[in-house]
Formats: sequence, structure tokens, C-alpha cells
Amino acid sequence: MNWFTWALLSAFFAGLTAVLAKIGVQQINSNMATAIRTVVILIFAWAIALATRNESFSAIGKRTWIFLILSGIATSLSWLCYFRALQLGEASQVAPVDKLSVVIAIALAAIFLHEKMTWHHWLGGSLIFVGAVILAYA
Repeated sequence: MNWFTWALLSAFFAGLTAVLAKIGVQQINSNMATAIRTVVILIFAWAIALATRNESFSAIGKRTWIFLILSGIATSLSWLCYFRALQLGEASQVAPVDKLSVVIAIALAAIFLHEKMTWHHWLGGSLIFVGAVILAYA
């Protein structure tokens, strides 16, 4: 499978996550819900990583560790905010606003990764932004 197929699967599971999380967070503190979800992800991710292990921990460089740890912190903060937003709002509104992360990722990729931005990026990012705003206030 190519990157696009994997990205579509990611989008499907992210959409499913929003609906399942909205149901799951209704009668529990959002932080506790995030913690429970994180434990499941931790077990699942380690099972997959160990089953498909191609390298030793010693082969992982310091820079890689630093950026993966920072990414993990950012993910944790995102999930805590996402679950609280789901607890307070409608999944059909929270999920599109959360997807503004796409627009933010495009901008950060241009700034820090020096990825070339074409009119496709600008148009697509603008449409995502407008769509999120429209759905947030629908």
C-alpha cells in the first residue's frame, strides 16, 4: 500500500475515534478517559513495535529520541485538549476544528522543514480552514 492508502485509513480511524471517544467520555472525567485510551494505545503500539522490530534501541540516535519524546508530549497535550473538547462539544464540530492541525502542519512544515508550498497547499489549507470554521459554527 502507498502513503495515500495509509493516510485514508488514518482518516477513517481518526473519524471513528471521535465518535467512539464522544460516547466513552460522556460519564467520566476527560483526563481519566485520555489516560485509559493512552494505556490501550501504549499496549497496542508496543505489541506492534515488538512484533515488527527491525532495530535495537541502541541504534536509535539521541536526536531521534529527543524529537520523538517532544512529539509524544505534543500528542499528549493534543489528546487531553481533544477529549475535553469532546466532553463539552459535539463530535461533528470538535473533529473538524481538530483537523485544523492539517493547516498548522502545512505552515510548520514550510517554516521548519523548508517544504515547498505550492498553490495547492494554499488552496487546500484555506478550504480546510473555511470548512472547519463553517462546521464549528453550524
